[in-house]
Amino acid sequence: MAAYLDRDGAEGLEVPAQDAPPPPAELVALAQAYGVDTAYRPSTRTLVAVLAALGVEAGTPEAAREALERHRAEQRERLLPPTVVVRQGRRTALDVPADARLAVELEDGGVWELPCGHSHWLPADLPLGRHVLRAVTNGTERRAHLIVAPERLPQLPGRSWGFLAQLYSVLSDRSWGMGDLGDLAELTQWAAGLGAGFVQINPLHAALPTTPSDPSPYRPSSRRFADPVHLRVEAVPEYAYLTGEQRAEADELVRRAARLRAEVLAHDGLIDRDAVWALKRRALELLHEVPRGAGRRAAYEAYRRREGEWLERYALWNALAEVHGADRHTWPKGLRHPDSPHVRLAAEELAEAVEFHRWLAWQVDHQLAGAQQAARTAGMPVGLIHDLAVGAHPDGADAWALQDVLATGISVGAPPDAFNAHGQDWGLPPWRPDALAAAGYAPYAELLRSAARHAGAIRIDHVMGLFRLWWVPAGHAPTEGAYVRYDAEAMLGVLALEAHRAGTAVIGEDLGTVEPGVREELAVRGILGTSVLWFERDWQAKGEILAPERWRPGSLATLTTHDLPSTAARLSGEHVELRHRLGLLARALGEEQAEAAAELADWRTELAGLGLLGEDEPLSAQALYRFLRATPAELVGVWLPDLVGDPRPQNLPGTWDQYPNWRLPIADGAGDPVTLDGLAADPAAAALASVLLDGPERPTPPRAAT
Repeated sequence: MAAYLDRDGAEGLEVPAQDAPPPPAELVALAQAYGVDTAYRPSTRTLVAVLAALGVEAGTPEAAREALERHRAEQRERLLPPTVVVRQGRRTALDVPADARLAVELEDGGVWELPCGHSHWLPADLPLGRHVLRAVTNGTERRAHLIVAPERLPQLPGRSWGFLAQLYSVLSDRSWGMGDLGDLAELTQWAAGLGAGFVQINPLHAALPTTPSDPSPYRPSSRRFADPVHLRVEAVPEYAYLTGEQRAEADELVRRAARLRAEVLAHDGLIDRDAVWALKRRALELLHEVPRGAGRRAAYEAYRRREGEWLERYALWNALAEVHGADRHTWPKGLRHPDSPHVRLAAEELAEAVEFHRWLAWQVDHQLAGAQQAARTAGMPVGLIHDLAVGAHPDGADAWALQDVLATGISVGAPPDAFNAHGQDWGLPPWRPDALAAAGYAPYAELLRSAARHAGAIRIDHVMGLFRLWWVPAGHAPTEGAYVRYDAEAMLGVLALEAHRAGTAVIGEDLGTVEPGVREELAVRGILGTSVLWFERDWQAKGEILAPERWRPGSLATLTTHDLPSTAARLSGEHVELRHRLGLLARALGEEQAEAAAELADWRTELAGLGLLGEDEPLSAQALYRFLRATPAELVGVWLPDLVGDPRPQNLPGTWDQYPNWRLPIADGAGDPVTLDGLAADPAAAALASVLLDGPERPTPPRAAT
């Protein structure tokens, strides 16, 4: 059979011709049948590659036609979809034969028999939960996962403000070279004393165990488990029982950690995650040798039962990666899939290492629980807001353990837009929509359950991915991708159920390209959005600054994020100079500087007109936070480095080794790192807190007619 050809007749999947003809009609129809959005006019080779990742052979016209006919036949003959997701309080119609007998097997063991009828309806009063729907007709029985979700997600207890922090950057006088969970507990207690209602932190997901490590918290080995590098070693209960040579070695590790901390806290110091982990790992190995009492053993076994198979695979992957490296594609063939009998044998051979990694996961979970408890005990109504990255590293633990529900040869990214004309490739494999549905969305639900367990709220990175994701096939440029749609009703329903059971609110990071209707649907379901001051303009009115009363209430409002310039840099123009030094500007330096200056002038005029800035008062972070307080936003987030005027972004997109991304401790404007204790002693913190606590009034003076 002839393959689809490029314009010049050469078969292949390298660089498409710029004026290549549109994909054939049968290929477009097949792609649409599998949820591939063809509105962005993906190329033939992109559609073939995306369909291949969905398990569909479409490399020739004949194969595409046969696959389309087969798919249509399967849809006609299907009695039930693999998963049905409904909202409690709504009757839901099912398209099944009139003589079909239906029953719902409830997760608590009960059974609801449903009456026969021409149009079958699932009743509105089904209990929330994960059930099984059973249909029988003509002697054939089919079963489907049934998820009954609440209409809306849990809501926050009220309006509040809090800090946005990258935990690794928040060092205390007790840190081992980077911020840890003990520091997090202290940060929440101090912030609560200022009147803060929450602390939002970067993802604490487990990183790859490679050296040098990838410091990005948004490209983890596993999103399901937190990284043990965040542990406060001295807070592990077994630390108190070290004796003899073990105690002497632990004391020496503490001294070495103090020297490492001093290096980081020196002028222009940088965090060395690998050095921190080398010290902590040895200390944790010593603690793992300490016998556990009966109570600790029982708690550990309870944790193992709760975490189940995913914990076993995660721990085993870590043990295997220590022997064979992180990339499973280079492992012996028998170890590349977790269900292989060779893997079971390897688990027995590596039992000691597997046990160590299970124990580490338990320790991190315990300290995470303690940090949230500290926040709530201190009086925070929300406490911790944990961040859930959009995906995991293609060579990590999740990619190995979940390979049957992740797309192979595909990376998540973003199409070209006003901010990046070349598109983006994030190097993260996406969920396969069909495989997720076949699994009853269980892997996704378990991930959400873990993220919400020790949180007052969770932030979902790139929340638009619950509706669609930009798939970039391997070997393709980011511009040569395609949107693949997910069952948003199912993705939101599973999220609603898990958030309801955890009593956890949800914030969506909805910055960037957002298709019409997404923000509205998220708001209806009770999911907050993200509003960044510099982007909130009325683009229908020549980009005028959006008046505070016009901001959406259901959002987290902030001045910046980890990927954007700090407030100090924007106010000084240093963010333009930094990008110029690194060759990242798309226009001449003078043009960029003029635009940045004009933006600041606009904001000065706006704040003065609202009575938020005095005539002779310089534009400042405090004045801008006054503006945020004047909006109806449910949450106001204060970028923690803003307290001391740190001009450096924590991450500068478009750079790798040109800039120390994810390695910067909080520092003042002169580049001198500031500890958590220093932040607490700085009068700027109390001054800013007073701005945010100074009543809920929202000044709205008369505005000039336009």
